[in-house]
Amino acid sequence: MIEVHVSTLKQLFNAMDPAPFRSRDLDPGAEEYIVSWSRELPRDANLALLVHLDRAAGLPDEAQVLRDAIDQFFSERSREARRRLKQMFRVGRISLLIGLAFLCTALGASQLIQSLLSPSGFNAVLRESLLIGGWVAMWRPIEVFLYDWWPIRADARLFNRLATMPVHLSYGIGAAPDVWREDWPAASRKN
Repeated sequence: MIEVHVSTLKQLFNAMDPAPFRSRDLDPGAEEYIVSWSRELPRDANLALLVHLDRAAGLPDEAQVLRDAIDQFFSERSREARRRLKQMFRVGRISLLIGLAFLCTALGASQLIQSLLSPSGFNAVLRESLLIGGWVAMWRPIEVFLYDWWPIRADARLFNRLATMPVHLSYGIGAAPDVWREDWPAASRKN
């Protein structure tokens, strides 16, 4: 279980975000805290968020409203990670085509130098330079398809898990009963 202690629920959300409460981004510090703690837990562990508040309970459904806001935030982060992954694979495919074309050209030029020119020191260096350059051109596509994609996919999976985690509220004692009205942007002022 991930535990967060705040004085008010507003502390969890980005105050600069003009979106309605349920669509508001988490505060960058709160997001980093929740994500970093979830990364320390085993991958198969059930995630849950417990928010300790220094005030009395407010609306009867405020835990659900908070859960919906967190779900929406992390669901969007997951979609964003998947878009980045899709874009990376698109760039990787283009890089692969360019790299293969350059490698084939470099191999062909190297063979041409070997067959047409005498095997002098300069020609050998030129041939080897073309071969090395051709393989170096494959560096980026190989990096994308072997290494770069899996951390982004892992983030998308983690954000999916965070989006579906249960959220619980724990209330403090001693605060005035109406304090929640100032804290909760989604609260009806009629209550």
